[in-house]
Amino acid sequence: MTGKIVSINTSEKKGIRKKPVNAVTIKENSGIDGDAHASDKWHRQVSLLAIESIKKMQEIGLDVKPGDFAENITTEGIDLLALPIGTRMRLGKDVIAEVSQIGKECHTRCAIYYQAGDCVMPKEGIFVKVLKGGEVKVGDEISVMFKKSAEEYL
Repeated sequence: MTGKIVSINTSEKKGIRKKPVNAVTIKENSGIDGDAHASDKWHRQVSLLAIESIKKMQEIGLDVKPGDFAENITTEGIDLLALPIGTRMRLGKDVIAEVSQIGKECHTRCAIYYQAGDCVMPKEGIFVKVLKGGEVKVGDEISVMFKKSAEEYL
């Protein structure tokens, strides 16, 4: 399964829309250099959301674009929700990441919900932990390297 990076988005503070950038350095066991969510203290180092999910929000009338749901990487062509926890993927030529969480629980409506009018990230976003760092840029390929089967979790 392969896809591509259509947008890379960063912010200096959590809970706000992220701004698009052309390229970033992703640090091993940390995340995107300079992004508020980068940390070696948790498993949600980089967030991914499919452009297909954003388009669904646009179709219901929301004026949203990549980065508006605070995702770091907007993808195209990969069914992110079909990737179980533990699935490894390559981002660009060098970065290797492992799916660490699918969706997230939102206990309260954050600023993004109020700014965008709804939030698709809790239902359709995924999070990865960075196993090997490197550079990535818009247009780079994303490829699934290893996908755990459901049986491996039983």
